[in-house]
Amino acid sequence: MVAEAFIILIVMLIAVMGPSVVIAVLGHAVIKALGRNPAAAGKIFWAMVAMLISVEAISIIAMLIVFQLFAK
Repeated sequence: MVAEAFIILIVMLIAVMGPSVVIAVLGHAVIKALGRNPAAAGKIFWAMVAMLISVEAISIIAMLIVFQLFAK
């Protein structure tokens, strides 16, 4: 029982930390890009929004898969 809970915890940690790291790296890249070329803020913003939407969708799908795999 404890081992199963630990496995679920590890899988959930991986499913959540992966997209979290991608969001952090994306934020860092956006700040650097805006610092280099502030005139391209509109293009950078919409590219960032598209990337954030896809990362969040992947995160939600991963959590749904985990819930389906370990549902009792």
